[in-house]
Amino acid sequence: MDTMDQSPPAQPHPGQSKALSQTEIRTIIIGVLLAMFLAALDQTIIATALPTIGRELGDLEHLSWIVTVYLLTSTAVTPLYGKLSDSYGRRSIMLVGIVVFIAGSIACALAPSMFVLILARGLQGIGGGGLIALAQTIIADLVPPKERGRYQVYFASVFMTSSLLGPVLGGFFAEHLHWSVIFWINLPLGLIAFAIAFQSLKKLPRFERPHRLDLLGATLLITATVALLLALSWGGIHFPWSSLPILGLFAGSVALWILFALRMRLAPEPLIPSGVLHNPVVRMGVLAACFGMGTYIGLTIYLPIYFESVRGLSASLSGLALIPLMAGTVIGATLSGRTMARVKHYKRLPTIGLLVAIAATGVLVLYGEALSVTMVEILLGIISIGLGTLLPVTMVTTQNAVAPHQMGTATGTANFFRSLGGAFIVAIFGAIVLSGSGITGAASFEALGEAAARSGVNLADVFSYVFLAAMAGFGLALAFLLALEERPLRGSAAKAADVAIAD
Repeated sequence: MDTMDQSPPAQPHPGQSKALSQTEIRTIIIGVLLAMFLAALDQTIIATALPTIGRELGDLEHLSWIVTVYLLTSTAVTPLYGKLSDSYGRRSIMLVGIVVFIAGSIACALAPSMFVLILARGLQGIGGGGLIALAQTIIADLVPPKERGRYQVYFASVFMTSSLLGPVLGGFFAEHLHWSVIFWINLPLGLIAFAIAFQSLKKLPRFERPHRLDLLGATLLITATVALLLALSWGGIHFPWSSLPILGLFAGSVALWILFALRMRLAPEPLIPSGVLHNPVVRMGVLAACFGMGTYIGLTIYLPIYFESVRGLSASLSGLALIPLMAGTVIGATLSGRTMARVKHYKRLPTIGLLVAIAATGVLVLYGEALSVTMVEILLGIISIGLGTLLPVTMVTTQNAVAPHQMGTATGTANFFRSLGGAFIVAIFGAIVLSGSGITGAASFEALGEAAARSGVNLADVFSYVFLAAMAGFGLALAFLLALEERPLRGSAAKAADVAIAD
């Protein structure tokens, strides 16, 4: 087995080795789940408000950056949060993450322009990047896999609630109040989460292990990704794809990615330990999740634009229309996690699920314009349930392939590349919509439609290419899943699979 972490085992903090009671554990878990809910809700509530934000700020062209910059900063800081929490304790770093997230939310709500909003979302991502990962780590510190079954309802409730409430609240606030309310709501929620976490996490056991922070690696990652995203955003719109600026951005991104890979190999303690991806199970599982979850994130961002610009729905109705896509993944993941713990060939269900998702997406490609909104909803539910079956398998097999003390590193790596895939695919979907419609600086959906008409294209046809790109993403996820080695699950991993959900 590849060695992924050469540092000595973490040692409990003096005076904190006493076993906690079930009441104390439950109190701590409630505190971290509130923080997890804060981050999970932010990922779902903004999707249906994006069209209104673009219209009111007069900039649809850079709309995708509201999402990609959040994914980018949260991705880059996730490994740093893990190392900081190892060095300074989970509680203090969790509280820092909540404070930064609240500060970013206030800056977003007050943003007077798209540029300022994008910068504020970057700050918000720096805070939000650690909330879910730290919550997962704290729960792993407290509850052994064989006992996690009793807490399954808590995990499922967080993501199911955020999946159902987020799109509806986002659309309602944007249409009937103001889009900034989707960020102001984080203030009371964040303060409650801070107060509960501040008190409840005092009894959290501490396992300290000093780390070096790879700030150079994080900088290389961000600049390489920004260069690639700029090329995807500007190509075919501001500059021809074959122009010197676009080719230069692509070349610069490649060079920076090479430097990042060298940094991972040479740094004393790199942002992502190179040994992680040397494990073939980890590598295939991470890539399958990257394309599967990345495509899902892209759909959650651009489907509200599809519903409003092509189907003519209001912001509130587009929020309701997004519920099947958001909730289906939790259903599929719960079904897959429970099945995985009880069968030998656990890849079969997600293989079937992805095939069904690809087929349903194909129907949208071929017949999307002719289908009723109800039929589109049914297909989105099928797609999301099928995709949901993939998520527990990729996470649990990744954790199962490494030693117990390496689970945190492997889990963080999986989350890292899953978010990175989301940033890339959101940018690709945005390039398809913008370049396909001939848009340049349009500030409303009316202008978007006019730009498409001038180019001689139908927006419904443009979104057919988005669905085709989604099919390709699901196809790549399936290919990597098929290449994933199906190793027998350890007893602890089998129990963990029983509570795996779409986090």
